[in-house]
Amino acid sequence: MQFLFGRHVQFRSPHVLTIGNFDGVHVGHQRVISQAQDLAKRLGLPLTVLLFEPQPKEFFAEKNGSEAPARLMSLRTKVDALKALGVDVIWCLKFSDVRPMTAESFVRDLVVDKQVAHMVVGDDFRFGCDRQGDFSYLIQQGAQLGFSIEQSATHRVEGSRISSSRIRHLLKSHDFDGAQRLLGRPYALCGRVIYGQQLGRKIGFPTANIALSNSPPVRGVFGCTVTLPDEQVVGGVANIGSRPTVSGQQVRLEVHLHAFTGELYGQMLSVTPRVFIRAEQKFDSLEALTEQIRIDNDMARQLLGSLTGFETE
Repeated sequence: MQFLFGRHVQFRSPHVLTIGNFDGVHVGHQRVISQAQDLAKRLGLPLTVLLFEPQPKEFFAEKNGSEAPARLMSLRTKVDALKALGVDVIWCLKFSDVRPMTAESFVRDLVVDKQVAHMVVGDDFRFGCDRQGDFSYLIQQGAQLGFSIEQSATHRVEGSRISSSRIRHLLKSHDFDGAQRLLGRPYALCGRVIYGQQLGRKIGFPTANIALSNSPPVRGVFGCTVTLPDEQVVGGVANIGSRPTVSGQQVRLEVHLHAFTGELYGQMLSVTPRVFIRAEQKFDSLEALTEQIRIDNDMARQLLGSLTGFETE
């Protein structure tokens, strides 16, 4: 798999292109990729997925001073997920470079000049400055400029369209089973373990502190499972939030692992929230926080132990 970045990359031969945010790489996205892969195989061409960073809604939220939708995954995790699906090329563009383009220049610079032979996009796909271009415009331009276009199907689960927004709603309401049905896998947060204040170690609950590149759709204290670099899975209790008791500022993921000893600094962990315990709160003292962590940890063990197929020890 190749990862390409920027407007000035060169494609030396024809390829199939699909475009989207692919936030979460959910079941709907997976089916679009599969549809595009089937076409690419029939044509004997590689498949390219075009992404934008930041995602368009994030770009406009920052510009307007509003809050962007929480991300389901970081760019790194998204690339890993697309790679696992067998995508040949991932091409990432800065959205600020794309935003000023007219629909005409979008087609010329990002489709025709990049050797695109065929596109697979949804019939609601819009592009160009102020969303000038649409599916009908692509069909018209393709007939004139020598590329073809295919509509990706809309996929539904339980009667409703699969979407990243729908998954965010399920996660915010702690419906992890519902989110898993739409994602095709359990929701997880991935990141590298960094050095923290080591407060947890001092109070008897050492934690792996994971810096998050994007604000996640879940907040609070959860019973979780953690996949270690060697693929071992252990239980734990996680806090996702700003840690108000110790005057934290940034949203961070802290997880105390059950039945694990060793150092994890610098390593990548995947943390899967399984059961919601409580919302994050500010305590009056470190002693009160320590007692609540003990209660949370016991609750996490109990709840994880009730899950089918998972042992806490």
